[in-house]
Amino acid sequence: MRGVLIQVAGARLLLPNATIAEVLSYADPDPVGAEAPDWLLGRMRWRGWMLPLIAFGRLAGVSEEKAALGSKVVVLKALAGTTKTPYFAILTQGFPRLVTVSRAALAVEDDSDDALPQGVQARVRLNEDSALLPDLEAVETLVAEALAHAA
Repeated sequence: MRGVLIQVAGARLLLPNATIAEVLSYADPDPVGAEAPDWLLGRMRWRGWMLPLIAFGRLAGVSEEKAALGSKVVVLKALAGTTKTPYFAILTQGFPRLVTVSRAALAVEDDSDDALPQGVQARVRLNEDSALLPDLEAVETLVAEALAHAA
């Protein structure tokens, strides 16, 4: 299976390659309202859509992620259908790296003593790289709820 390692502040995310629609250069998003959580950075224009842009590091509580020179945005396909658009975007630190994910190369890290961060379904190791496996359906639900409260 083809996967993508995405560097966010404080962590790497491992996603199936099929969930990625496009990688863009960062531009300041339009604000969504004072009631929005700090991880919801705003909305950005993409192919006629206004996509919610999130800072996954903030959402998961692993870092105080901020956009900087060289930041990128990964547009992801929304799988759960809980958002009003079929896509949402994540702030990243550079370009995603395409990887091959095999059973032999992938291991779930046993962290039964530690609670998983919000929006994460597992901590994994792919060869030598530690990564978080995001729970995209949970993230979509959080985004939809945040947008509803911010409106």
